[in-house]
Amino acid sequence: MLQEDGIMSVKGVGEKAVEKYQKIDIETVGDLLEHYPRDYDEVRPIREIRTIKEGELVAIEANMVSRPQMKLKGSLKILTTVMTDHSGKMLDVTWFNMPFLKNQLHMGTVYILRGRVAKKRDRLVMEQPKIYTKQEFYNIVGKLRPIYPLTKGLTNNAIIKSMEIALKESEDILEYLPKDIRTRNNLIGYKKAVKDIHFPKQKEDLREARRRLVFDELFLYILALKHIKQSAIQKKSTHLIKRDPEVEEFKNALPFDLTNAQDKAYDEIMKDMASGNVMSRLVQGDVGSGKTIVALLCLYEVVKNGYQGALMVPTEVLASQHVKTFQGMLGDRLVVDQLTGAMTAKEKKTVKERLKAGEIDIIIGTHALLQEDVEFSDLGMVVTDEQHRFGVRQRETFFKKGEEPHVLAMSATPIPRTLALILYGDMDLTVIDEKPANRLPVKNALVGTNYRENAYVFMQKRINDGEQCYVICPMVDESEDSDLENVTIYAEELRTIMPPAIRIEALHGRMKPKQKDEIMEKFAAHEIDILVSTTVIEVGIDVPNATTMLIENAERFGLATLHQLRGRIGRGSAQSYCIFMMGVTTQESKERLQVLERSNDGFYVASEDLKNRGQGDLFGTLQSGEKVFTLADIYEDASILEAAAEEAKKYSLEKLFSEQKDLTNVKRSFQGVENQNIRLMKKISQYMGDVTL
Repeated sequence: MLQEDGIMSVKGVGEKAVEKYQKIDIETVGDLLEHYPRDYDEVRPIREIRTIKEGELVAIEANMVSRPQMKLKGSLKILTTVMTDHSGKMLDVTWFNMPFLKNQLHMGTVYILRGRVAKKRDRLVMEQPKIYTKQEFYNIVGKLRPIYPLTKGLTNNAIIKSMEIALKESEDILEYLPKDIRTRNNLIGYKKAVKDIHFPKQKEDLREARRRLVFDELFLYILALKHIKQSAIQKKSTHLIKRDPEVEEFKNALPFDLTNAQDKAYDEIMKDMASGNVMSRLVQGDVGSGKTIVALLCLYEVVKNGYQGALMVPTEVLASQHVKTFQGMLGDRLVVDQLTGAMTAKEKKTVKERLKAGEIDIIIGTHALLQEDVEFSDLGMVVTDEQHRFGVRQRETFFKKGEEPHVLAMSATPIPRTLALILYGDMDLTVIDEKPANRLPVKNALVGTNYRENAYVFMQKRINDGEQCYVICPMVDESEDSDLENVTIYAEELRTIMPPAIRIEALHGRMKPKQKDEIMEKFAAHEIDILVSTTVIEVGIDVPNATTMLIENAERFGLATLHQLRGRIGRGSAQSYCIFMMGVTTQESKERLQVLERSNDGFYVASEDLKNRGQGDLFGTLQSGEKVFTLADIYEDASILEAAAEEAKKYSLEKLFSEQKDLTNVKRSFQGVENQNIRLMKKISQYMGDVTL
């Protein structure tokens, strides 16, 4: 079996399964092998009930001592019972929306249950546990079991079985990284890394496998950047942008003054665009630092000089919101329109025709702007918002849509300067490090789960005052092994606790884009009071009326992600509040989260995140949104990033592929090496498009 063989070549994968695999972008055996676990479940031995604490994920072997009772709370079906073990201690057990269990569970029978323990009304409750036979449990105890990203109809067990076969039978998982690089950086072999990332025997195996594969991602990314930079001589620009008095008049009439940092960024961008060379600049600014108004002013300048401007954002809701903001501020001075995937074919066609004819001055859109049939009359400037979610490839595609337009990238991710210079090595860097004067700093509270009822009362007060709230849970239930808060169940429970007049909706990454956008639009329009969500709102919409955020299981997130989430509030003139609730309270997690409690400065949080992560949290929560990297995390893997950058100084893509040919030996077929090269080319093309060496 070769990596370029179709997924159906894996024993047990039929036509129906192929369709499901395709939904998660798995077409070949190689794609399957690169479908890495999103988490790992470490199954520990059975515990006595008397030793269990709130927040723990545990297994018990206990006798059912009460008949299972079913009750309804709204549309939520709740099945409850009580268990006791030989220690004599009792434990409440609850299942949600699993009514069929009522007839399958029997009083007086001993069961092995495994689930997360919460505290409800001063009693410990094991929620949504999985039931095991003795044989099932003892087959998995003590092992690290992979948990994969799934789609409907494709189970975790099915992927595990397919992965085991693919690893055993693939003939061309070959080493491609030169020995000198592996030796200097103490990296394990590629084949062992692929095997151990899926089925590690112990945590150290997993750590070393991940370190090797992360190094590969970052090394190839930096080589791709280097290739682009070296192959593109400083290009002369046909778009000389000079300051226009009308824009200055517009700027002076704004209801607020730009901060010194905003003014500096504006000046640097305008100098670049007037220099005679093509601008390629990254503006990095914390959430709420006012990057958008700087982009608007620069796009206005471009249009007044006779050209068109484009702004690309990660989500359709954000695109729509930016269009409303731009149109509201610019009035009839300019023609601003949008292009997104959700528009009808007729709407798209009309916008594309007007864009090509030069009837639109500024177009705002999502990835739809990258389609081949999108043409401009004369594109002078491209702005990409949340740069880290697009990568080099998309930026280059956009760049080719005009006669070498100026490129401005914006990011709210507070990356330390040393790392930003590596990640955006082909761009100049500007930092906006001030907040607008009218923004009140968010008030932060770090609490345990015993504060939850108080938090709900506080949220009700905010809603009664006409404000809105977010509740963030780590992830939706993506597999049969999920042990964290499930947003859909959480929302149902919250509806039974809050007054009926409070409007509550759930939002998560497994929803279809249109459904997600509809919910976010309803929240923006104040048709929802509490939005229960996963991290899909991390790069969301600007809802100034949302003033309160409760983050469940805050200890499961990186500090930088928590700070990005917190950035969804504090965007209006009212005081905002962020409640970080710890599910499992340890001194280490408390000290780490206190960084957020004492500071709203993203760059300070980012630097502390780097210090605190150390060897990295191998079992952290997978972040939302599109990612340039599959495994690498710029905070967790800062030291690997620096090492990869150092090695990239000695290599080029041409040299890497030249040495790859030299790695062949008698045991390796030519086809195997060629397949390995194809896989490498695919990885590199994620960053820089079609590769020509």
